Amino acid sequence: MLKIARIAFACAMLPLLAAAGAAQAADLPFASLEELRKKYADPTGHITKVKGVEVYYKDVGKGPVLLMIHGSSSSTHTYDGIVAKLKDRYRIIRFDIPPLGLSGPVSDEDVKRLTPTDIPQTLLEQLGVKNIAACVGVSSGGTNCIYLAAKNPGLVDHLIVSNSPSDPVENAHPVQSKGMVKMAIESAANQGFKSREYWDHFFTFFAGEPDRITPAIRERYYDTNRRPPDKNLLYLSAKVADHEMAVDLMSKVKIPVLLVWGARDPLLTPPSADALAAYLKNAEVSKIMLPDVGHYPPLEVPDRFAQIIATYLEAATPIKPTSPDPKDR
Repeated sequence: MLKIARIAFACAMLPLLAAAGAAQAADLPFASLEELRKKYADPTGHITKVKGVEVYYKDVGKGPVLLMIHGSSSSTHTYDGIVAKLKDRYRIIRFDIPPLGLSGPVSDEDVKRLTPTDIPQTLLEQLGVKNIAACVGVSSGGTNCIYLAAKNPGLVDHLIVSNSPSDPVENAHPVQSKGMVKMAIESAANQGFKSREYWDHFFTFFAGEPDRITPAIRERYYDTNRRPPDKNLLYLSAKVADHEMAVDLMSKVKIPVLLVWGARDPLLTPPSADALAAYLKNAEVSKIMLPDVGHYPPLEVPDRFAQIIATYLEAATPIKPTSPDPKDR
């Protein structure tokens, strides 16, 4: 296994490390779900049961529907800046992937009967949505959008995907983190959850310009990731670990896809966008590289990202020509 594989998936191991830390110091100040909801829930948020799991979601605006799905370790706040810019012309639905953010826990029984796409698909059904103009996703959220479109032809008209994996260990050309894995392990062992210092290291590594990640954003990541350890933490985050399945689903996407890529992402570098585009072989794929942005374009440059969404959907979406090719005219 390549060294970067350990770095890339270190965060996925943190729940186990956190459990070990908790066993040594049971009085660590974990944040309960109730405390987090009291601090971060707002009037636009709702809690519903989706396939038996509590899901915190937001549904604002009017117009064509946009579904926005965040990545692992994140929550609906990933898209706050974009929603503020687009809610006057689109209906925007987003949710916290259980058990992240303000959504409820995921039990072992839930693991046996649910897949990552079950949550967005069922939530849309509950809200009476039969078609969405676009599914917007970053990192594993983009993977979820791809799978959702592949499994439900006609549900999604467009995909707008940022820095999502195809098979990152093989196709990415990653930059070595300077002490990030060591910080993650020490943080979990000493406190049972990831410290503020860890998140500062995290955004220094993953953001194109770390100063764009405000203290309020960092504090929210810190808070929402200090819930008590959950062994099913990442189960409902879409993955490409089963690569044969992932490639098959990617090949089934037949709608226009826009890849909006943070070119300063140290994990999924620009060649990863080309790899993902190649797997989307039956889709009309367009690409935009953001040379000053890292792994989380919607979080880092929300105003620019909102403009890209609107421009793509309203003016630049690839449309299959009806007239003969110029050489045949």
